[in-house]
Amino acid sequence: MARPDKAAAVAELADMFRGSSAVLLTEYRGLSVSKLKDLRRSLSGTATYAVAKNTLASIAAREAGVGDLAEHLTGPIALTFVSGEPPVAAKALKDFAKANPQLVIRGGVLDGRILSADDVIKLAELESRDVLLAKTAGALKASLFQAAYVFTAPASKAVRTIEALREKQAAEA
Repeated sequence: MARPDKAAAVAELADMFRGSSAVLLTEYRGLSVSKLKDLRRSLSGTATYAVAKNTLASIAAREAGVGDLAEHLTGPIALTFVSGEPPVAAKALKDFAKANPQLVIRGGVLDGRILSADDVIKLAELESRDVLLAKTAGALKASLFQAAYVFTAPASKAVRTIEALREKQAAEA
């Protein structure tokens, strides 16, 4: 029979798994408390950084329907529950790991799909949602401009041809 405190911890973790757009896993061995505090501060607003027992986190992930994270949950693992945009949180982790090599990105979960460490790095290299939307809007605007030019080209060509004929007749007369 499970102890009530462990059952409550699993339920809380399962709720956090369900409420997150992504969960990123990092190994924090060798980081001081002040460095972890800095990491939590850099993630504030986009994610929550939490340390939990691996067995409880694995059970909670299965209960939340996220998938089996048991292979990634070995050693001192911390969970980053992303509430904002996943690329923003992944970038914050990547930047912190670059400055603090003790932090190792181990993987994660995004939309029910298990991510490897390389997948999380690729996610971090994505541009922000606003930049991607701006690029899409620019591409659409360029396409509309080209379409408008194509539609007006025959009319302007006809006007130039008529004007050339008119000048030619005036020159002949």
